[in-house]
Amino acid sequence: MKRRGLFLIVVVMLFCSFTVAYGAETIKIGALYTMTGRGGQYGKDSEVAIKMAVDEVNAKGLPGGAKLEVIITDDKNPQYAVSVAKRYISDEKVKFLFGIISSAIGLAVTEVSKEQKVIFIGTDHAATDLTANKFQKYYFRSANNTFQSMMAGAMYLKDEVKGWKKIAYIGPDYAYGRDQWMELKWGLDKLGVKYQVVGEYWPKLYEPDYTSYITAIMKAAPDILVSGFWGGDTVSFIKQAKPYKLFEKMKYFHVDAGGNYEALAALGGDMPAGIILSARHHNNWPDTQANKAYVQKFYKAAGRYPSYAAEGAYVGIHMIAEAIRKVGNANDTEALVKAMEGMKVQCPEDPSGFTSYIDPKTHQIVQVQAIGVTVKNAKFPPAKYMLGNLKVYPADKLWPSFEYIDYLTKQKGK
Repeated sequence: MKRRGLFLIVVVMLFCSFTVAYGAETIKIGALYTMTGRGGQYGKDSEVAIKMAVDEVNAKGLPGGAKLEVIITDDKNPQYAVSVAKRYISDEKVKFLFGIISSAIGLAVTEVSKEQKVIFIGTDHAATDLTANKFQKYYFRSANNTFQSMMAGAMYLKDEVKGWKKIAYIGPDYAYGRDQWMELKWGLDKLGVKYQVVGEYWPKLYEPDYTSYITAIMKAAPDILVSGFWGGDTVSFIKQAKPYKLFEKMKYFHVDAGGNYEALAALGGDMPAGIILSARHHNNWPDTQANKAYVQKFYKAAGRYPSYAAEGAYVGIHMIAEAIRKVGNANDTEALVKAMEGMKVQCPEDPSGFTSYIDPKTHQIVQVQAIGVTVKNAKFPPAKYMLGNLKVYPADKLWPSFEYIDYLTKQKGK
């Protein structure tokens, strides 16, 4: 009888091992990215970075032998993205929503996340609304928002640019563009900087011809032109403005997305020297082994260097994996939310001695920011310029700012 009992125990153990090995759960993540047009490179780079991160996570392992699987769909527009997000949840049974480049689409999909109580990791879009007046507890962001960029920008204008007074702004006419201008002015005011606004210009997203805006800006003659473009719009504006010698007549200041690698690469030798830019990830900074390894791994996988969007996607997958490891499964959404709040997240862009983390009150990743100027550097072809003379701003000076969240909520409520 004892031998028979022992035999049954061994059989049960073997059956359980077989189930773990061959019946492990597949945890689905439903991603939405722009894959075509001016923003298409961001989606393609995010796809490469997602595969890198998923391979790393699955190789390391998750509880119960679970594996991550990511489904990617072109998001197209807010209405279409909402329909895909709902289908992901109802038909594909995804545990997480993920991605999105445009803030307009992110703002639409966060409502689906809230309604369906499914965690949404925003990896790219940067409008502060999503972590402020539109905040909901199932939303987390794995890249910096516009407030962090613009607060660093306000400090840069105060300390690094001398003798300016007149300022103008041009940016896309939706939340992402509007928030940047509001945040920069708020930051300058908090720092006691005196300035005069001589123009505000609001072209639509993907505007084909900026000529009328360029001539109006030249006539207004600001000392500083602040830009809130991203992606192909940045490239188009710079190409169209260069023949007018705009960059010789004023300081061009573009610190949320102006220094994105794909813009540096697309412009090549046409990139003006000495313009003030930044981005959410830099291929040549910080000069750490972690960042070098990430950049080279991406290059090996894609045959090109990564735009900033790739890092947000890469980090977002590792955030999900770490939360699953802490909770032990991907089925307890409320426990996963708690696991992500305050989570430390080692990012390629983290300088030595600092680790990014998720602010528990806003679910916004908190990161160091670096702003520089374009200098000749051909180490990351086809770019001919990269950012140099970088000024680095500590994370705790940029976020959180609940005073600003209260201000933004009141402004958007008017």
